[in-house]
Amino acid sequence: MRTLLPLAAALFLAPAGSAFAAKATKMWNLTDNTVTELQLAPAGTQDYGPDQAKNDKDGSVDHDERLKITGVSTGTYDARLTDAKGRTCTAKNLAVKEGDIFSIEEKQLDCGK
Repeated sequence: MRTLLPLAAALFLAPAGSAFAAKATKMWNLTDNTVTELQLAPAGTQDYGPDQAKNDKDGSVDHDERLKITGVSTGTYDARLTDAKGRTCTAKNLAVKEGDIFSIEEKQLDCGK
C-alpha cells in the first residue's frame, strides 16, 4: 500500500503541473501611435536588447495592442522605441514582472522635444 501512495500522488499531480505553465510577459502599448521598434535595457544603462516588436506577427504594435516580450526577467527597465510617425522616444524606469503586463503610456515618453 505504501508503494502505491507515491504513484497515486504522482498521477494526480501530473496534470496540475501543466496548468501552471508560465504566462508570457507583455507590453501594452498605450502611446498615441503604432510602435515599430521597441528595445529594453536595464534602467540607467544603454545596454538595449533586441527589437521586441519583431515578436509581433506584423512587426509593429498598434495603440492598445499587447506585445509578447521575450528574454527579459523581472526588474526595472528603460525602453527605447520608434513609432510610425518616425519619433524615437525613451520611457524610463518601467517595472517589468515576468508573466505580467506592463504598459507604456504617451505621458511617459521623452521624445527629445
